[in-house]
Amino acid sequence: MVTSGSPSPPTLPALVGTAESWRTRLMRWGFNLHPTYWSTGGRVTYIAADWSEVRIRLGLHWRTGNYVGTMFGGAMYSAVDPFYMIMLIKQLGPEYVVWDKAATIRFRQPGRSTLTARFLIDPAVVEAIRAELTRAPKVDRVFAVELIDPEGSVCAVVEKTVNVKRRIERL
Repeated sequence: MVTSGSPSPPTLPALVGTAESWRTRLMRWGFNLHPTYWSTGGRVTYIAADWSEVRIRLGLHWRTGNYVGTMFGGAMYSAVDPFYMIMLIKQLGPEYVVWDKAATIRFRQPGRSTLTARFLIDPAVVEAIRAELTRAPKVDRVFAVELIDPEGSVCAVVEKTVNVKRRIERL
């Protein structure tokens, strides 16, 4: 399962990504300034140069809080929504079509402070998708990310089903 956190819980795998490149830094700034993502309340804090890792932060404030003063579930979901699809698009390249197919969110406990999430896609998963697409017309993969509070407690788990197929060239 993909996890997140700042500070990192001891069970997290070592960082698999690389330092940000100037291109991924520009993408991070673009996410944070784009009205669609900005309005979620989420902030992208890191994108690995090879797109194998993305980190986000979601603060509790007037736009992300619910009626009872905890994190609104819609804010949690919308802050994590686009990343697995975009990470696969960037890692697979233009010869593949990648779409979000389904999502679920499971709330474990109320979010009462800033939450973080860490998205990881191992390069071996990307290669396995490429290999499977030589035998099948399309592939579905399920990825999970946890929204974690500063104490390391999981507040929500979001599972995303992503559909991948080879791009059909049109003449």
